[in-house]
Amino acid sequence: MATSERARGWMPSASVPGIVIGGVGLLGLGLVVGVAVDPSALVGTTGYVFCAGLLLAVGLYGSTYSIDLKAVRSDVPGVVAAVTLGVLLKAGLITAVMVLSFRRPEYLVLGIAVAQIDPLSVAALSRSGRMSPRARSLLTAWASFDDPMTVLLTLYVASYAYTRAGYEGTPAVAGGGARGYAAGLALNAALLAGVLLLWWAGRRAAARVSASPRARRAGTALAGLLVVAMLMLAAGNMLMLAVAVAGLVVRKAAFDRVLDRAVGGAFLAAFLALGLFLAQGVALLPGLVLGVAAFGAQAVVALCVMPLFVRGLERRDWIALGLSQQNGITAVLIALTLERDFPGTVATVGPAVVTVNILYGTSRVLLAHPPRLRWLPGHRELHVADERPSPCEKRLAQEPLTREPLANGRSPA
Repeated sequence: MATSERARGWMPSASVPGIVIGGVGLLGLGLVVGVAVDPSALVGTTGYVFCAGLLLAVGLYGSTYSIDLKAVRSDVPGVVAAVTLGVLLKAGLITAVMVLSFRRPEYLVLGIAVAQIDPLSVAALSRSGRMSPRARSLLTAWASFDDPMTVLLTLYVASYAYTRAGYEGTPAVAGGGARGYAAGLALNAALLAGVLLLWWAGRRAAARVSASPRARRAGTALAGLLVVAMLMLAAGNMLMLAVAVAGLVVRKAAFDRVLDRAVGGAFLAAFLALGLFLAQGVALLPGLVLGVAAFGAQAVVALCVMPLFVRGLERRDWIALGLSQQNGITAVLIALTLERDFPGTVATVGPAVVTVNILYGTSRVLLAHPPRLRWLPGHRELHVADERPSPCEKRLAQEPLTREPLANGRSPA
């Protein structure tokens, strides 16, 4: 029997991606395992920081790799403004709310950690018909490029927050202030230059040799090794900007399926780890405030700042962009990375991620089924009407418009 339209609309896969369902399941599994096993001992190890950085590098490379460069060329100024001025404004607004609310200097990094938009969640939104293709491409580029900017800000602000919080020395993930920031940019540039040079040399060599299947497989294998080596070096030294930019250039059709699985695996692994740490405790109130602040900051930037740089979008697109804050793999991985230096980061970011996505899901339902406003006869109040027409409205819509003849046999004008 064929599935009705109403039943098909209630299928989970129509509104919730399977990977999100898997992430929720692994989050629950992590909570169960975390009750019996305390993962705190892992936080102090070098391997922990490396593994968290590797997952983050995979997520960033996958996000910029998937950008349609042709689609965003018309909105380059808007994308640049979003990932520079927009990220700074969002981080500043969220940080101000957190620091003023709780008076804790370490919350400086929490505001930055959730300032980005999760590209995996944006991929689910892109299947919705509520945004124009131009707005979807703008949001995709925004979500992909603000990740490395947020990572860089978090890593380099961590040093200041660490000192202000009363800790001695420097955090493991910090860049060491202005000097560390400059050194980090230089290392990112060096890694990127090396990768692009090898990529260009490999393409030139492949053009000169025979195009046999064996030669193509060898070339693909070497290109894959180059990407793996880049991700490993980036994870060991937190060189995320190089990874993000390389995703725009180092592309090969053979990578598509493997990279999709790698990004999905990183997403699932991140939520499993998140569950392990949330089982040790949750800072519910700070997490709720952090989530609401992140969602509100996105609305402020999208509705008040972005129209200065992007022209021609419809009102519904601006509303959708204002309600498009989503947090996922990047926020979780930043929290896991910072847990070593700022204990309790995961306990706060975890509920914030849940809060943001609940707000996003609610707003998406309201966008899909917006209430209508109308004046009811005989009343001066403005009432919210249901989307479904009343029985009287249905009858009037179905009845044909007829004209009764006048007494003299002529029809009315």
